[in-house]
Amino acid sequence: MIVTTKKLFEAAYGKYAIGAYNINNLEQTMGLFRGNMDSQAPFIIQISKGARSYTHKLMLEGLIRSADAVFPDAVFAVHLDHGDEETCIDCINSGFYSSVMIDASHEPFEKNIEITRKIVELAHAKGIVVEAELGQLGGVEEHVKVDEADAKLTNPEQAAEFVERTGCDSLAVAIGTSHGAFKFSGNQSIRLDVLEQIQKLLPGFPLVMHGSSSVPQDEVERINAAGGNLKGAKGVDADQFLHAAQLGVTKINIDTDGRLVWTRVHREYFRDHPENFDLRPIGKVFMDEYAKFIASKNQKLGSAGKLPEVKKML
Repeated sequence: MIVTTKKLFEAAYGKYAIGAYNINNLEQTMGLFRGNMDSQAPFIIQISKGARSYTHKLMLEGLIRSADAVFPDAVFAVHLDHGDEETCIDCINSGFYSSVMIDASHEPFEKNIEITRKIVELAHAKGIVVEAELGQLGGVEEHVKVDEADAKLTNPEQAAEFVERTGCDSLAVAIGTSHGAFKFSGNQSIRLDVLEQIQKLLPGFPLVMHGSSSVPQDEVERINAAGGNLKGAKGVDADQFLHAAQLGVTKINIDTDGRLVWTRVHREYFRDHPENFDLRPIGKVFMDEYAKFIASKNQKLGSAGKLPEVKKML
């Protein structure tokens, strides 16, 4: 069942966070649904601008519609991740997405408000909810590229003004994380102090944490042992997820970790089975491993086992 993120946030606020997972293909889609059903968790499917153009935007929509039929007990939102103005409008008009993110965080404050307000008005007219972003995360995720020197933490006072003037339904905040596999150096970590200040000024309002992959070191080590070359990769401590949820974070984006699972599975499989030329055996391995990965993340998010509760609320 496809629902809006707003409904999921109402159930989760202050207690747990909803996992938002990016998909690009059939194997990720099947693994995602299996993992969430195994762990009995509501979830958010994220489709990025890059994923929409990887094959064709209708391909992913078709996969999701099929998965919805195959897994009728699943409860999830379909969300555009890091959309620009043009892509947001296309998704709003498609009649498929239940949620869009307009990312104008690279623009000056007033311009960000102007663009976000426009998308909010268009989306709300069709019952679609809007995530916006204030502050900038460093790092690289597909078309989003911000040098660490240009990364900016979200200003709590500006966040309150931004939400009031735009009417957005949730806000992605920059609190020290970054996109990709290289998030922290030294003893850096999530700025929970900044998050706490934002929550005080926006009580009850859903906040979003991007760049939240934990970059498990065992995955990195296995990738490197199988011929990879990831050096110094470091991510978010997943044990901080629930603390962030208590401070108003209702949606946590996880993409890089899923890519690491894909890379580890494929590198190890072809290393151990050099004679193989069939994509299906390795696809089955990946779907199983991705499902386990999703279920384990939901445990850390606190969303595991919450599906029955959400269904009753709906």
